[in-house]
Amino acid sequence: MESLNYGEIINLLAVLAISAAIAGFMAGLLGVGGGIIMVPALYYAFTVLDFELATRMHLAVGTSLAIIIPTSIISTKTHMEYDAVDFKMVKSFGIFILIGVIAGTFLAVNLKTPTLVLFFSIFAFMVGLFFIFLREKLVENPKTISNIVKNISGIVIGFISVPLGIGGGSLMVPFMRTFGYDIRKSIGTAAAVGFLISLSGTITMIMGGKIIDNINTPFSVGYINLLGFAVFVPVTMIMARLGAKAVYKIDKKLLSKIFGTFLLIVSIRSFVEYLNII
Repeated sequence: MESLNYGEIINLLAVLAISAAIAGFMAGLLGVGGGIIMVPALYYAFTVLDFELATRMHLAVGTSLAIIIPTSIISTKTHMEYDAVDFKMVKSFGIFILIGVIAGTFLAVNLKTPTLVLFFSIFAFMVGLFFIFLREKLVENPKTISNIVKNISGIVIGFISVPLGIGGGSLMVPFMRTFGYDIRKSIGTAAAVGFLISLSGTITMIMGGKIIDNINTPFSVGYINLLGFAVFVPVTMIMARLGAKAVYKIDKKLLSKIFGTFLLIVSIRSFVEYLNII
């Protein structure tokens, strides 16, 4: 796609702002936001704006990772106030997350858009089922997690997160809940891990887009769309607060089922998109 004129720039900002408002409110309302909501919103915005199909999903994934950096910092600081971040767990994941992110970036930049869309669709479907049927039924007594399990899990979480454009919360929370960790501690720790994934993932997606694929999409650095980033960050932070206020009026078990159902809808919509572009 060549450089945009002023009308197209205004259109871009409007579409991104609307998408950011929806994504931010849903993220705040449902407790788990991040990339699993932002990626389809960004993909839709880039589709409306007729960005090249070959790099459309890659830009959505990369931009989502960049947006998660500031939101994960704020989220982590908030959870720290309630002593809900297990920094020993975060440190034990560190280098292995990075290894997974590097491998995940290599996979992401080499996958075609239809494959990335299908990958996202399958993942959203599985996470949706988890939130509907399993989240509230896991044990509440923490179990010791061996170093080998942490190391392998760190690599896997980092590896899967980049092609999906997520901060790892949708993977980290189920992982910690499976070993009996409290839901608040799981979410707080996932936010801190999300910072590691999003920061390293953003850097590698910039390098992957600039060095490997030589991407020249307007207002983008590698696979990070700067306008998408600039619009999403302030809007999602404002709307997330509004959505968060609504949380206290809805039962948490019901929230899990709402979020799971939402993800199933996103999954089906993504699969339909996959069928349309293959």
